[in-house]
Formats: sequence, structure tokens, C-alpha cells
Amino acid sequence: MSDDAIGAKKPGRLRAVLFTALLIALCCCGAVAYEAYRFLNTPPDQQGATVAYTVEPGTSFNRVARDLESMGLITSASRFRVLVRFHNAAPHLRAGVFQLNTGWTPNEVLHTLTTRGDMPVYSCTIREGLPWWQVARQLEAEGYVSFEQFDQIIHDKEFLAAHGIPFDNAEGFLFPDTYYFAKPFAEPTPERTQALVSRLIRTFWDKTQIFWPEGPPDEKTLKHVLTLASVVEKETGRADERARVAGVFANRLRLGMLLQADPTIIYGIGPSFSGALRRSHLNDAANPYNTYQHRGLPPGPICSPGIHAMAAAMAPEDHKYLYFVSRNDGSHQFSKTLNEHINAVNRYQRRR
Repeated sequence: MSDDAIGAKKPGRLRAVLFTALLIALCCCGAVAYEAYRFLNTPPDQQGATVAYTVEPGTSFNRVARDLESMGLITSASRFRVLVRFHNAAPHLRAGVFQLNTGWTPNEVLHTLTTRGDMPVYSCTIREGLPWWQVARQLEAEGYVSFEQFDQIIHDKEFLAAHGIPFDNAEGFLFPDTYYFAKPFAEPTPERTQALVSRLIRTFWDKTQIFWPEGPPDEKTLKHVLTLASVVEKETGRADERARVAGVFANRLRLGMLLQADPTIIYGIGPSFSGALRRSHLNDAANPYNTYQHRGLPPGPICSPGIHAMAAAMAPEDHKYLYFVSRNDGSHQFSKTLNEHINAVNRYQRRR
């Protein structure tokens, strides 16, 4: 074959390659356009059902998009975020309670979220260290839930499994934080109470993700960390002591010593505890949470710990302390030996 023939063939091949590439690009653009059109014009549910959704102040559209997808209000969180960016709608997200519908298109949902809220929201702060029944009483007193419904929900095995909780109840997972809720016009319903408990648990998983970015740990590790963190939370409110207190309990566990933590006994007594811990309570072996009688950690968490107590349980301070006693000013005296501890008790407690 002559050089002229070869030279003439090369432009032909190049044109064929360019035409093929152009055809592929057009097909891809067409597919993208079709998917965008279908997303924008096809509601998740042709029948449609009204769903109440609360947007707290400061919530990001990324979080909203994930929630909407999980609630069946949109079909794709990622595509909804593209829609938000296209309309520059992020600065216009409103806080409040929105009555949305699964029969709406994404544009209708976005328009509602950026133009109106159907009900004002109120702040509610759940502090660290509360057992579940105190959380329930607080929320009931503020008009958000029914105590009985709350009790049933946090012990419901199907509900717990759906929220990734492998224990007998949701103790420890009712994350302490400031929340924004809408107060119902009528008595709280089981659905409203369940939605609120779900919020608390979802916040727990969101906040503690920093400890296990690759996913929740196994059941044994989760129970150990959460239970230890709950005991630390009840024993000290000082940020500079949490890791040290966790270290004391870690040392005692390693040596097979009794933890002898008063808050665990109190939790085992339950809501009926009068506020006075007696010798009979310390001697009660029937209380499974009595760490004066039973070795190791208690059967489960004794409250909902905050993020700092969780961090202390994940990384206890490395030291030789085995005891601590209150100095009556919020701080504690730590001791390495029993004699040191007895002297500290005489100094700070018995003289008082």
C-alpha cells in the first residue's frame, strides 16, 4: 500500500473515532437529562401521604436530604442536593414543622421547605447523666411525649433492632443535647413519641461516629464503652477528671477488683430510689447493678453519657490509681493504695 493511501486512511479513522466519542457523549447527556427529568417530575408515591417533618435551626440541607430520602419524600438525596445548589436554596431553608407529602415532586418539597414552616419549634435541653426515666419525665412535663409510651418504645425489641441497638433497652442511647421540637396540639401519640425517641437515638449515632468512622463496633465493645462511659458520667462532672476516673475503673477491672460505684446501685434500685443510700443497699446481692457485690461492669449503661465521657471511656488515662473520694467541692482525691484512700476518706468525708 502506498504512503498516499495510508495518509488518506488516517483522517477517516480519526473522524470515525471522533464521531463515536460524540455519539457516546450525546447518549450519556441524554441519559443524564432523562434521569433528571424523571427525578424532577415523578413523585415517590403516586397515591401520596402526608408526613410531618421538623427542621431544627442550624440544620444543613445535606442532613435534610438524607432525612427526606429515608422518609420516602424524595427518591434521591444526592439529586435533591444538586437541585438545592441549582436554585441556591441552602440559605433559605426555614426552621419549623412542615407538612410534606410523598406525592409531591422534589420542586414542591423544596419550595415548601424554603417558604414556610407550619408550626414554631421550641428548644429542649437534655443534660448528661440522666437515666431513661428522668429523660421521659422531663419530656412528658414539657408536653412532648407520654411517659408510658416512651417506656414501651425504648423496650420494644423491633424498634431497638431497627435503630442498631443490640441491648434490652435504649438506655445510654438517648443522647444528651439541645433539641428543637414542635409541641403537639393534642396529647402525644405513640407515633410522635416514637419519632422523638428516634431523634435522640439518631443523634447518638451521629455524634459518636467520630469514635468508629468505619461503622459501629461489635456488641461487646459497644456495651463496654457505653457502660463505662455512663459510670464515669455519673461519678464526675469535671472535664479534667473524666479520663482519670475511667482509668481507675479500667485498673480495677484489669485486676478483678469490685468497682464499688454508688451510682450503679442507685440505678439498679430504679425510679423508687429515695436519695439515701443505705448499708442494706450496699449488701443487696439481688441488685444486678450492685458493683459492691458483683464484679465487672454493671449489666448495661446506667444513664446517657455525653460525648466527653464517651471519649474518656474510649481512652482511659494510664496511671496506678485504684481509688478516689470526693473532696466535697466537685473534685476528687485519687489514691494508689488502700491506706492512702482511707486517709483521704477520713480527711474529706468522715470529718465532714
